[in-house]
Amino acid sequence: MHHDTTNECTDCPLTRATTTRLDFLKQLGTAVAGTGLLLSATTRDAQALAVRVGHALFVQGDDVTYDVPTGDGATIDKTNQVILVRDGNQVYAFSLSCPHQNTALKWLADDHIFQCPKHKSKYKPNGTFISGRATRGMDRLPIKKQDNHVVVNANVAYRQDKDGKEWDAAVVTLDTKDHPSR
Repeated sequence: MHHDTTNECTDCPLTRATTTRLDFLKQLGTAVAGTGLLLSATTRDAQALAVRVGHALFVQGDDVTYDVPTGDGATIDKTNQVILVRDGNQVYAFSLSCPHQNTALKWLADDHIFQCPKHKSKYKPNGTFISGRATRGMDRLPIKKQDNHVVVNANVAYRQDKDGKEWDAAVVTLDTKDHPSR
């Protein structure tokens, strides 16, 4: 039986400094398919977030538009390098990569956290840093609600340690009429 070892630091092509954006996206697609990120919440494990691969409705300049998520979960948009997360009535947009060394993050459903496969940095669904080699939370992207959509500026990233005020404000709070999460 062949065992995939692409999550090991020395074998992970996503961790090499010479990785091109196209290589990164190809490897991310493989990682998403290979690590079982297509998970769904169950009645027994109501804390688990559904994780799925998704796409923007449209892109105009730096703005990437998505439907307001209808339930708790994360959508990974490889094309625009965005993770869109709904957790309760909060919606966040994050850079796809770990702030430590830009490795694609993965979701650990059983632990209800994001984790970097390279150095094991861990993050809450709202991007708050928990532990590991990283020294700050996931990079949040500016996000706003427009009608039944959220619009993300995919080319601006707020760092928790340097842009604290903007990082804290980079969230959309939904009313219960905005697609209840359960």
